[in-house]
Amino acid sequence: MNTEEKFKRYVLPSYGRFPISIVRGQGSRLWDSEGKCYLDFCAGIAVCALGHCHPVVTEAIRKQSEVLLHCSNLYRIPQQADLAEFIVNKCMQLPGKVFFGNSGAEANDGMIKMARRFGHRRPAADGSPRYEVLTFLKSFHGRTLGSMSATGQAKIQKEFDPMLPGFRYLEFNNLEAISHAIRKETVAIMLEPIQGEGGVNVCDPDFLMGVYQLCQKHDLLLLIDEVQCGFGRCGELMAWRAINPDVRPDGISWAKALAGGLPMGAFWTSDRSINDEGTPLSSIMDAGSHGSTFGGNPFCSTVALTVLREIVAQHLPERAKKIGPQIRATIESWGLPVISKCRGLGLLIGIGLNAQCLPTEEGKTPASIVVEALRKEGLLSVPAGPETVRLLPPLNVSDDEIEQALSIIKKTLKQFNA
Repeated sequence: MNTEEKFKRYVLPSYGRFPISIVRGQGSRLWDSEGKCYLDFCAGIAVCALGHCHPVVTEAIRKQSEVLLHCSNLYRIPQQADLAEFIVNKCMQLPGKVFFGNSGAEANDGMIKMARRFGHRRPAADGSPRYEVLTFLKSFHGRTLGSMSATGQAKIQKEFDPMLPGFRYLEFNNLEAISHAIRKETVAIMLEPIQGEGGVNVCDPDFLMGVYQLCQKHDLLLLIDEVQCGFGRCGELMAWRAINPDVRPDGISWAKALAGGLPMGAFWTSDRSINDEGTPLSSIMDAGSHGSTFGGNPFCSTVALTVLREIVAQHLPERAKKIGPQIRATIESWGLPVISKCRGLGLLIGIGLNAQCLPTEEGKTPASIVVEALRKEGLLSVPAGPETVRLLPPLNVSDDEIEQALSIIKKTLKQFNA
């Protein structure tokens, strides 16, 4: 029985998989079971920030696997404390505390729980708890019931209703819509600095500042989802800082690039005071309020700290800030009718497509048609909504690999202009 047959018989069909089996990786390249080599501009959907099998990562895995993989969070885990210290002092550069889990969806669930508890500690004027979180159309926050309820995309909610109450979806980058939407039960605003899954839609700097100011005015929490765009991909260690560094969030969620391929998520919450007694926001998530069996174990924490230190040491955020605009400018310079606009920030890039230039295939979006065509030419990418192709190369992708990828993209897209 081959791999395809085993998937059909034994694996839940919850993914639309491409017809290849990946068996090996090195740097910015992957190989399938037939021996074909691909340039990987998907990187596990922004997970493999250092590419595949980076020597500092594999060495950290080897060494820690010989010492201790797991112990309970009932005990102090030194590696977890070291990782939290690095995230707070080097990445966030704002006082706060970190919780570690296993995924971005879990991290977002944790932030939502924190917001609801804040709404009990800081209730509405009539004493009723505040619980509502405002999110945005085309957002994506995960596929657990909580994070899915926060997501402003009906397609992922289909037949899983009713959603959890307490969420409303507003137009992204429309500050006026938010100002009119806030009501007594509203407790937080949650957004992605760049909507990756929703089409690579970049948050306007003035919009982000306006949201922050509304949160201050109405005693709301500002929650930022950096699961896909954080840790250097957008030109700064924190994506929100690349858009507007004057903003001060109350919570940030991460996953994907955090541990370079190991399952790890986290959220940070601010130490800022929430009352006249000086109670820190971070203190409301006390013992028993949240938990994770595997979160922050010695193995994943060691590897995550190794990944983050390498991203900083190699100045990869600065490189993303430099080469991202160059890639977008090159793609737009081709003047191909199939391209509507090239969007993004750093190395989170979206190629918008003119659907009328592409063939119609039943069950396929314009983006999936192009992604499949690129795969056949040896470049792995990923859709971002129905009409955007997303490019997410490793942050240490070489200049030669970028040139090769651009050559494949140009060749592939030109065939759709005939």
